[in-house]
Parts: sequence; C-alpha cells; structure tokens
Amino acid sequence: MTPSFDAARHRRGLAITGLGGLALSFDIPLIRSANGEVWSILALRSLSTFFVALAAWFVLNRVLGRRVALIPGKAGLIAGLFYAINSFTFLLAVFNTSTANVVFVLAFTSMFAAILSWIFLKERPSNATLLTMAVMVFGVGVIVQDGLESGHLFGDAMAACSAFLLAGAITIARKSGRDMALVPLTTAIFPAVAAFLLLPSSGLSIAEPGYILFNGLVVIPLAFFCLATGPRYLSAPEVGMFYLLETILAPIWVWIVFSETPTTQTLLGGAVLILALIGHSLWQMRYRAMKAQMQCAELG
Repeated sequence: MTPSFDAARHRRGLAITGLGGLALSFDIPLIRSANGEVWSILALRSLSTFFVALAAWFVLNRVLGRRVALIPGKAGLIAGLFYAINSFTFLLAVFNTSTANVVFVLAFTSMFAAILSWIFLKERPSNATLLTMAVMVFGVGVIVQDGLESGHLFGDAMAACSAFLLAGAITIARKSGRDMALVPLTTAIFPAVAAFLLLPSSGLSIAEPGYILFNGLVVIPLAFFCLATGPRYLSAPEVGMFYLLETILAPIWVWIVFSETPTTQTLLGGAVLILALIGHSLWQMRYRAMKAQMQCAELG
C-alpha cells in the first residue's frame, strides 16, 4: 500500500465516519418528537431499520454486483449482537434519564474503544490520540459537573452500557477487517422482535410515528452504515471519537426544538470536545501527509 493511498484511505474514513456521527446526532430529538411508549418506539424503529438492511443488501448484491454479506461470519454475528443489545440499553437510557445525561455518558465510547483495542488488538493509541482523549475527558467533566442530574442512576447505567457495547462492536469490526456496514442494520431484527413481544396490550403507542419511521428508515441506517464502515479505514479510538458528534450536537438540536437551554458549562464543555476532535483530525491528516512525503522522498 503506497503512502499516498494510505493517506487517501484515512481521509475517506474521516469523511464517512464524520457523516455517520452527524446523522446519529438527530436520533434522540426524533425519538423525543415521536412522543411514544418505549417498546413501541424500539419495535418500529428497529423493524424499519431491518427492512432498509434487506433493501440495501438487494441493491448492492443484485443491482450493483457487489458481494456484501448481511452478517459476515462469526465476527459479524458477535458485533451484531453488541449492536442489538445497544438498541435496548440506548432506548432505556433515553426514557430513564435526560438527553444531556445520555449523550455525555456516551462520550466515553472513544475511551472504551481505545482501551479494548489496546488490550485485544495490541493497538496502542498514538500520543496524539491519548492527549485528545484526556482533553475530551476534561470537556465531559466540565459538562457533567453541571449537567448530570441526580436520581437517574438506572438511565445513566444504561447509557454507560451503550458506550461499552458500541466500543466492543467497533473493536470487533476493526479486528476482523470485514465489511460490517450492514451488520448493525440487519441485527436490528433482534430488538424488533423482542420489543414487539414486550408491547402493551393496547399495541403500538406512538403519537407521531412519522418521526420514528424517518429515524428508522433514513437516519439510523445512514448513521450506522457509515460508523460501521469506519473501522476499515480508521483505528477504533478514532471511530469512537466521532460518536462524540452526538454528544456535541444532540443537546443543541434539543435546545432548538424543545427549548431546553444548555447551561454555560455545557456549552463550554461542548466547545472543548469540538476543538479536541477537530484538532486531532487535522493533526492526523497532517502527520500522515508528512509521513507520505518522507516515504516518497526515500523511495525517490
């Protein structure tokens, strides 16, 4: 693999994963806008996402002629189960604590990913990544000092489980090197079936189902397709950091739509996270470009 090709792959990975993180930031506002019961929302959201997986698989394989598996082997199944359980823990977190609590705790996805990849993949994070993670911890700490509310222990614990499960799925995808783009969409059938079994006797209860259909058919497939593709181009900690876009942007969307004004500390902590993420991406791109130039000079 040539240095210039490696740098191009990295830039492609940053663009794909960034788009996924941006799309994911609309998830919680859409869930809240639907105004429904938790199992009803999980059932409709997951089932519609599964149908998108089948449609995407058909187009990729039958129309475009690409050989893409819905679940690529044992690694794909394990990663898919992580994503499936995450659907449960995430929705339970959204319904049992504040939006701010959920996204702030999810910010630790990148840290969990770095730790897991260090342990299982022997991929020691670069000094730049470790420094960026330290700055992010500080940023989250600034937010948490004022943002985390008491009395939501179960919801906060579910958010922490989601962060760990996402980090585990990212690490598995990174280790396998397989195309996992359709895995989180395909395994949405598991939470869908379970949620339908847990529905109240009155059936689906969603005041505005259009928001959930848009979420399940467009937003979630786009977000997880991009984020599940990211580990093919980026390290697990780098992919995990793009989940922070939800931490940064979701409270802003909630502020705009539901008039829940973030505190000064929330905005300050969010600014720290944004600057850390942008700074890390720019440094990595510059480092790889310089490395490519040096290798080209040596070859020349």
